[in-house]
Amino acid sequence: MSMTMSCIMSLVITLFNLGWTNGLLFIWLKAWAFAFSVAFPTIVLINPFVRKMVNKLIKSDEQV
Repeated sequence: MSMTMSCIMSLVITLFNLGWTNGLLFIWLKAWAFAFSVAFPTIVLINPFVRKMVNKLIKSDEQV
């Protein structure tokens, strides 16, 4: 999930900021490497909290 999302977002943001330019592929791959290095640990750290929140919401809905 982090690989796909960081790929898409880094491409969109790079295109938004620079447009179609020479060296776009290299610039985007550099941005993607940085984005993935942030996205992956973030998902690993945040995932348990999000799962707990979802479980609480699902249990709340089942009780109603």
